Amino acid sequence: MGALSAAPVQSDFYKREPIPLPPGEVMEIGSVALLPGQKVAVATRRGDIWICDGAYGEDLSKVTWKKFAQGQHEPFGMFWKDGWLWMTQRPEVSRIKDADGDGVADTFETICAEWGINGDYHEYAFGTEPDKEGNIWITLCLTGSGGAASNWRGWCVRVTPDGKMIPTCSGIRSPGGMGFNAKGDVFYCDNQGLWNGSSSIKWLKPGSFQGNPTGNKYHKLANLPAPPEPVSGSRVETERAKFPTYIPPAVVLPHGKVGQSPTGIVADTTDGNFGPWKEQLYVAEQCHSQIQRVCLEQVNGIYQGAVFPFLEGFEAGLIPIRLDPSGVIFTGGSNRGWASRGSKPFTFERVRWTGKVPFEMLTMFATTDGFELTFTEPVDKAAAADVKNYSMAAWTYILQSGYGSPEVDKATPTIASATVSPDGKKVRLKVDGRVKGHVHHLQLKNIKAASGAEMWHPQAYYTLNEIPK
Repeated sequence: MGALSAAPVQSDFYKREPIPLPPGEVMEIGSVALLPGQKVAVATRRGDIWICDGAYGEDLSKVTWKKFAQGQHEPFGMFWKDGWLWMTQRPEVSRIKDADGDGVADTFETICAEWGINGDYHEYAFGTEPDKEGNIWITLCLTGSGGAASNWRGWCVRVTPDGKMIPTCSGIRSPGGMGFNAKGDVFYCDNQGLWNGSSSIKWLKPGSFQGNPTGNKYHKLANLPAPPEPVSGSRVETERAKFPTYIPPAVVLPHGKVGQSPTGIVADTTDGNFGPWKEQLYVAEQCHSQIQRVCLEQVNGIYQGAVFPFLEGFEAGLIPIRLDPSGVIFTGGSNRGWASRGSKPFTFERVRWTGKVPFEMLTMFATTDGFELTFTEPVDKAAAADVKNYSMAAWTYILQSGYGSPEVDKATPTIASATVSPDGKKVRLKVDGRVKGHVHHLQLKNIKAASGAEMWHPQAYYTLNEIPK
């Protein structure tokens, strides 16, 4: 493919389209589920369930809506399975269906309601689709974002298909959404706040501690071992060295630089129908009305990786995100409670790939002495071999009981050499002065494709939890 004639813009590569909503309705979307027959279900924060027909079509003016149910309790997690629509709501996991075929739900069943709820605005519950064993993973927000006044607040639990609740991970503060990677491991987004210097994507390894001790007391309810009690004012890297169950954030999303309130997560398992980002994660963002792209790897048994800027310009703060195998992202959201760059109070949108591949960093992986970059097309070799075209900064955050953290312990790693592969698609950077546990911000300049195409997003943020041996 030849060079683009101008600086790259999003519409060259991805088409973002608002989907018309039912007139006069308040559609603050908290969940999206993909149904048979190319229908899409959405749940609103006010508890209405709607089914949309035509959301895949070329002419979105032809979409139709049918209200399927009402009176649910702020569902944040929904999927279709065997004729039932399953939901994770604030107080329970439930499922509903239309038994008589009139298009309206008439059968409602509670599957599990084993955690506490007291009416506090912040006691959200976020749920996944079923895992390989059929279990739903649920993260339970703290009370008021800083307390744990109801049972199991600050925990991740699993709910089995027969309704058993299994306490799984502790140390959670304020989730915004959850999802699986392509291997089936579960991740959630935790927001900046108490014991979270910046928002991040965290791996819910069973038995792990995620960093916030507020809800630790509930281990007694299930006779589980006591979770770690980190020291306020320390660092994640210091505390995880003390506690084997403390899993560090897989990818830190630096506050203000990569959004401010991450939400839903979905893995690209479209086999190339949404671009070249095979098995990477897309992470929705409420405050900045964006979708970020995340490339993960496992090093020494711990997840880590890079976040890249990706899609922006959505009309409200995004909450759920779903990716159809055909290559269509459906997302939506709401501004209630938190402002967003998108100016509308709520939105429902889709994104489709135009078929053009942007010139981008495809992956960024850690090596024993630096990082290896892969690009979506061959680079201009002379520019890519010049170390002056790269710069890096590194920092971490205070692990503390207070709210958030500035960037601290700053370092300036230096790019010692840049070696370009014979095919021009990889560059191996030797980096002096990397810091284990730090975010490493890589910026590229003057690097173009061999075709002449300009880079769309010339920066990445890599969280270096482990250094490969």
